[in-house]
Amino acid sequence: MPSPQPGRALTELRFPTVIHRQAAEAVVEFFSLRSAAKAVVLVNSCARGTAIPESDVDVAVLVDPPVTGPANQQLERDWNEYYADRPVFRQLEGLSPFARVHFDLFDGRWTAEHWDDGGGPDSFEIEIGNRVAHAAPLWERAHEFDALRAAWLPYYSEPLRAERLRMVRESCRLNVERVRFYTGRALYFQAFDPLYHAFQEFLQAVFIAHRVYPIAYNKWLREQVEGWLGLPELYAELPPVLEIRHLESAELVGKGEHLLRLMDRWAAS
Repeated sequence: MPSPQPGRALTELRFPTVIHRQAAEAVVEFFSLRSAAKAVVLVNSCARGTAIPESDVDVAVLVDPPVTGPANQQLERDWNEYYADRPVFRQLEGLSPFARVHFDLFDGRWTAEHWDDGGGPDSFEIEIGNRVAHAAPLWERAHEFDALRAAWLPYYSEPLRAERLRMVRESCRLNVERVRFYTGRALYFQAFDPLYHAFQEFLQAVFIAHRVYPIAYNKWLREQVEGWLGLPELYAELPPVLEIRHLESAELVGKGEHLLRLMDRWAAS
């Protein structure tokens, strides 16, 4: 897992364009003057230095709970007015139909929920990965973000990890059983859905087993599996799991069984 990065000045981050950098500076300028904000964290591709000129500037703002409280509702209203008024944000939007500033409020309090009946994956590890482990703090008040990192890094507690790994593995197996059941009834399109859920649960289990926080189970997989986990041989086996030549066949069952073999190899403990 990449070692956690300390807070870095905006000038030290690698943005795809000057406009992206200026937009991030404007975000910090706004939130650093609001008492409701405790920290401003750059997330996603800009935080990792992999953004392109068409990318968003994604930020997460640490606030006190409740996230939906009156103070934070006012914060969002003030932000919307500020965003509408600053030319740099129009310049960012002019780079691409997809380029703008996105921000989310979070309080840094994540609770691992129990789910069964093939109900995964969930976002517990992803939230911590995106907003703590793989984020770049731009500004913080009184070391609020430093305290958050100390609480969640390098990984959460071992008893919780063992329990979540067991839960995710069981859910993955149940979804593979659903693939077999639906295929046996010639419900091939329906069978693909639990196969894809099982695929993502498998990835969740792999990250938990290796004590690495992910950022997603449906994108940036090469970066995460090859780079962060250091498992290029595993990544090579991932695309074939979802490469279906004949949907109306038992091929779906074989894909599910192969996925379980991969899980026993790469996410056993």
